Amino acid sequence: MVSQLASMGQLRMSFVRWALVTVPAILFLGLLVGRLSNSGFGNPWFDALAKPAWFPPGWVFGAVWTILYVLLGIAMAQILHARGARGRAGAIALFSLQLLLNLAWTPLFFAAHQVTAALWLIVVILAFAIATAGSFARIRKSAALLMLPYLAWLGFATVLAWEMDRLNPDGEALAPRGAQTHIVL
Repeated sequence: MVSQLASMGQLRMSFVRWALVTVPAILFLGLLVGRLSNSGFGNPWFDALAKPAWFPPGWVFGAVWTILYVLLGIAMAQILHARGARGRAGAIALFSLQLLLNLAWTPLFFAAHQVTAALWLIVVILAFAIATAGSFARIRKSAALLMLPYLAWLGFATVLAWEMDRLNPDGEALAPRGAQTHIVL
């Protein structure tokens, strides 16, 4: 008789428990930061920016980020589930850092109106996300594969940020931060 610490069913449930925490947490953080930063169309400053002809419709961003956050949550759950794996702590740290940088991008761009700084930040996010995927691959290849759509979107978003910066050299000053009303009688 072989002694086991945990059955396959117990191991699966451990992963599911991690995913039940990571997926909603990442989705919630993304939604919260977006709402607090007044991201997307409907933001007067953003609406006033010049956009390339190939700029996706607004609904695409919400759909894509929802899918990406779910995939990131599942990937992170796989790494958290890989107890005892060499490099796990570093992979978790890299993931956390790139996620914090990712969450910082939205207020930097949409609330602070820092187009150029947001471009440089997304380059840094992409570099950390690539490093994260590499560290995930050494622990769970499937976790790294789950990050590939995120990496592809970050690449696209980096090109988009570059183009937005190019088209809006004065983007930071394009619209006032707070609306003011002047009534003349």
